[in-house]
Amino acid sequence: MSVEISSETEFATLTKSGFVILNFWAEWCKPCEPMNATFDQLANNYKDAKFIKIEAEKFSDITEQFSVSAVPTFIFMSDGKAIDKVEGANGPDLVSKITKYSQQLATAKPVDIKTRLEKLINYAPVMLFMKGTAQAPQCGFSSKLVDILKKENIKFSTFNILSDEEVRQELKKYSNWPTYPQLYVSGKLVGGLDIIKELSEDGELQSMVPEAAKGPSVSASVNSSDVVSTSAPKEDLNVRLEKLINTAPVMLFMKGSPDAPKCGFSGKIVDILNNNNIKFSSFNILADEEVRNGLKAYSNWPTYPQLYAKGKLVGGLDIVKEMAEEGELASLV
Repeated sequence: MSVEISSETEFATLTKSGFVILNFWAEWCKPCEPMNATFDQLANNYKDAKFIKIEAEKFSDITEQFSVSAVPTFIFMSDGKAIDKVEGANGPDLVSKITKYSQQLATAKPVDIKTRLEKLINYAPVMLFMKGTAQAPQCGFSSKLVDILKKENIKFSTFNILSDEEVRQELKKYSNWPTYPQLYVSGKLVGGLDIIKELSEDGELQSMVPEAAKGPSVSASVNSSDVVSTSAPKEDLNVRLEKLINTAPVMLFMKGSPDAPKCGFSGKIVDILNNNNIKFSSFNILADEEVRNGLKAYSNWPTYPQLYAKGKLVGGLDIVKEMAEEGELASLV
């Protein structure tokens, strides 16, 4: 049967693990009545899932947490992470997705925590496990370490340990380091704020960082689902590509990185963008064969580099070069 939560504490406990479907509803919403009845019936049919009702206006913080803007809305969760949603009184879609995820999650092999940690640690050459994000640190120590990395012009990725209690606790044991933040370089623990501060003051920090992480400081937040999911189904390739394309207003898919292009065409398009003061993010297609091949079919463009602006394909080097020569490149932003 479904459960109507009575507190945020109860909600946190019920949604921490397993396959969960959240039903955000309101008393004044007429379509919610039949959907609540459907929800209760589905709860009886799918015993391995947790069906949780949430009165949206009564628990506004939870409602905002999942960006629910209308009722009814149904959120699908796996081991504490949102994986999908259904908006509106769409019974068939709700049934279809519950069936889909129930089958997929039933056959998915769980990933052990050690594997999760190793993949997170090796996600980027420089990985910072901190409280909050580089843009919004949630403790003074994390904020100070971010400032050091930026001052040293080090590119780094971050993981918010407040978003994943399992990672937060298990990484302490894995690294034998009891506090946060923790900085890893090339998969190896360097240490916390005091050590990084000392290395920076002694001029030794730069020598520890691989060339790929040097240059104008860039930070990126990483989620557990970006690296490995404990039981959620693999994300559809087209969904992945759409998310990558829309990572930034101007997105360049190239061979290598802007600091170290792996082909002449990629190097030239980077120079054009820099010379025209176009801020852009990039994705190294040599690092992901699935994206490399899939994007060609998705965009119907057979070569790289590929430049996207506001989620739309602009083209390759020749088109971008022509736009720059004709003074049209500024229209991208």
